[in-house]
Amino acid sequence: MDEDSEVMLTTVDNPWSPFTNYDEWYAYDNAKGYATPSLLARIANVSLDLSAADLDFAIRQAMDEIVEQNVSGKHVLVSRPET
Repeated sequence: MDEDSEVMLTTVDNPWSPFTNYDEWYAYDNAKGYATPSLLARIANVSLDLSAADLDFAIRQAMDEIVEQNVSGKHVLVSRPET
């Protein structure tokens, strides 16, 4: 996946897009016990002192790390759908 593309972290079994149906995506994620946003928050090395660009970079690095390690075997990155 292109390093500059807009991506979000999800799981292979979640039928909802976190880009277009976030509320449904979030409800499904929590119902399955994945807590993907919380996992991302724990892994991302962020602070209030970061610029917007550095914050985006840190979050992307954390998402890449989660997918690379993939402890649950379920996490993947998805790109923003074309409109």
